[in-house]
Amino acid sequence: MTDHPFIIWLDHESASGNPLLGGKFSNLAEMLAADFSVPPGFGVSTAAYHHFMDQAGLAAEATALLTSGSSVASSVIKGKASDMVAAIMSQPLPSDLETAIRHNYTSLEEKVGQKDVPVAVRSSGELEDLTGASFAGQYDTYLWIIGADSVLHHVRKCWASMFGEAVFSYRSGVEEAGGKQDIGICAGIQQMVEARAAGVMFTLDPLNGDRSKVAIEACWGLGEGVVKGDVTPSRFIIDKVTFEVIKRQIVSQLEEYAFDPKTGAVGLVPLAADHQDSACIADKEAVQLAKLGKHIEQRRSAPQDIEWAINQQGDIKILQVRPETVWSQRERSGLVSDVKSPIDHVLLRLSGVQMAKPPSEEGQP
Repeated sequence: MTDHPFIIWLDHESASGNPLLGGKFSNLAEMLAADFSVPPGFGVSTAAYHHFMDQAGLAAEATALLTSGSSVASSVIKGKASDMVAAIMSQPLPSDLETAIRHNYTSLEEKVGQKDVPVAVRSSGELEDLTGASFAGQYDTYLWIIGADSVLHHVRKCWASMFGEAVFSYRSGVEEAGGKQDIGICAGIQQMVEARAAGVMFTLDPLNGDRSKVAIEACWGLGEGVVKGDVTPSRFIIDKVTFEVIKRQIVSQLEEYAFDPKTGAVGLVPLAADHQDSACIADKEAVQLAKLGKHIEQRRSAPQDIEWAINQQGDIKILQVRPETVWSQRERSGLVSDVKSPIDHVLLRLSGVQMAKPPSEEGQP
């Protein structure tokens, strides 16, 4: 029996930064503790995962597989991983763990005042969404899951995603780069946001690394379309100092990701005709998002990659927060160029950052 809790609520005093919640969910707990608006939920901790694997007699084999290294033939790894997935999906859950998950799903129903509350079941690896972004986006998330039985099934699927073929391909690259490996995973259970619009936000311009800008990609419906690339998003660029919308690109959208009652699952459904050619978020909402993103960046002391949703009442919810891992790892001076606006140069000089002169200015006083 483990001394660590199987269940940790996002709003519990121990949740913020807790490694038992994995990177993704511990980040969300940090945001909630800082009074950002995060959907309520709880994590089925990495301790619960290890408890299940121990009781199922899979722990030693799983650890050996996860730490086997790229020297083992890929065909051997693929076969063993497939067997591990089948075992995780078929072995009985320990009764104490099953009871805990059912009880806390019922508590979430009571907390939000909704029977059979739809939830997202999100994988949260030990190293996922931390600085360096090991395994960021490699594990599975399941949307609009209803009922305790389905939640239990999808918790298993999150555990099994540790052994997916794509993850092992990614592991090989991490190993070659000298990175650490995940050996445990949390399954996060959160109330679904019935999104009017959703998307992603970078607290710098991902095209050129300009840290004086916030870049937003947005679509009607759930943000799954933006994350998967199935929906071409509308784009907004907001100045991080003046909060002026300096660029907007509104894209026609014919379908949205939403819960489809006909299939009982989330998928692409036709978008209402009066929405198809209109902006999914107003300029004032883009500015609200930018201010929120800047606040999160200041709190976390680094540029951020943020997933968000706006519900039918117009409330912004934070769904995921992780460090931006491309431009933010480059030296700050490397981001300064002659294409920046004059205010960038002024702000950098005031902050004491020395700017490299463009080639045309070399040798000039």
